[in-house]
Amino acid sequence: MSYRRRRGYYGRRDRSSNSLWIIILIVLVAGGAFVYTSKSFERNAPTVNVPNFIYWNRKDPLTIKLSDDSGLKDYEVKLNDGKHEIVVANEMILENIKEKVIEIQYPKKAINSVILDPKATKLQLTIDARDKSNWNFFQGNKLHKVINVKVDYKRPDVNILSNSYSITRGGSALVVFQVKDESLKSFFVEAGGHFFKAEPYKKEGYYATLIAWPFNQESFTANITAEDMAGNKRIANIPLYLLSKKYKTSWIQAKDKFIDGKISDLIASEPKFSTIEDRMDKLRAINETMRLENEEVIHNLGKVVSDEMIDSWKIKRFYPLKNAAKVASFGDHRHYYYQDKSNEVSQSYHVGLDMASTKMANIVSSNAGTVVNDESNGIYGNMPMIDHGLGLYTLYGHCSTILVRKGDHINAGTVIAKTGRTGLALGDHLHFGILVQGVEVRPEEWMDRKWIRDNVDKVFKEADKIIEGK
Repeated sequence: MSYRRRRGYYGRRDRSSNSLWIIILIVLVAGGAFVYTSKSFERNAPTVNVPNFIYWNRKDPLTIKLSDDSGLKDYEVKLNDGKHEIVVANEMILENIKEKVIEIQYPKKAINSVILDPKATKLQLTIDARDKSNWNFFQGNKLHKVINVKVDYKRPDVNILSNSYSITRGGSALVVFQVKDESLKSFFVEAGGHFFKAEPYKKEGYYATLIAWPFNQESFTANITAEDMAGNKRIANIPLYLLSKKYKTSWIQAKDKFIDGKISDLIASEPKFSTIEDRMDKLRAINETMRLENEEVIHNLGKVVSDEMIDSWKIKRFYPLKNAAKVASFGDHRHYYYQDKSNEVSQSYHVGLDMASTKMANIVSSNAGTVVNDESNGIYGNMPMIDHGLGLYTLYGHCSTILVRKGDHINAGTVIAKTGRTGLALGDHLHFGILVQGVEVRPEEWMDRKWIRDNVDKVFKEADKIIEGK
């Protein structure tokens, strides 16, 4: 009897012990799950936005951005020249921040009696940082990164080999130049507030580009800016003699017949304008809104410049319409009034040269090129557009018929279309436009053999002597 009691007692004790271990196991599993899933125990080390190798000019500060999901606790940044090491930044972060931007200045003076060698061209930047995570026994996750730094304080070389002597307001110019640097990052040509892409020319490091002075801008400057990987910059001015030019101002009466005819036809062609009933609103919708939309299409088509190296670029004067008479000028500022000049209702700029000869006359492309548009374009009507290389484009508006297709490579002398009165045209004529990288320029220059010889052919010839060493 007594044996049975002892056996029952020990059985109950075993069962209690097993239950206790199960509870402990459950607690441990739950605790482990909490640690692994809790944000306060996240296991991601801080990150830094700096690559393993960088260039530095030592004049500008190095910008370092530290980031962490749980918040940054502290950091230390050291700079080493191979012999000496200096702490250039450190901080214990008390507030709860997940991102910290640090600007590192090159230490020109001694810090704690230590000074870096000013002639050192190779440095090491060491970044140590911790976050506020409870991981790693509440010590947080650690970042340790070593960055190799190449010191470069020499600016890129920009050498202008040759350029057009002058540029006229509304006109074009050519520049051939060289950009040279062991660690070149980028360069660009800016003229008249526009950026012009340069095309590689003859040899690596040499470039050619056409630039333009917008006709509706009074002042003009043109510069080439080059920057290397260390942030060193050089700006070279393109020396151009500026020739001012005044453009015509016209006052045009907007008659009911014109609005109820051509304007209303174009209104009907565009669904978003179809509900407009007021005559003046119709005129503004076509002459301003649609015009700007059509010009944006043209500008986008005319901005494309090849990345391929060219060995030469030849262009002949343009003469698209035989025995043609000029009927409207480039750059004409047109003011439209209704009934009386005091009642101006709309205005626009005419950005081409209007020419007329016989009805449905042949339009010829005087130079080879690639057709980039063969469709109608609002007020311009049927409008073939051709890329002649180096960012030079021609367009032919109001055509009755287009005889080429987009993507066609045409030869000089090809008949591309016939004149007409499509779009916003009252009579049969050609609207002839020329663009340099999306900027409208004076067609008269590109129709002048002497101008091309002086501003294109001679510029390339002078540059070639330098590049080829002749």
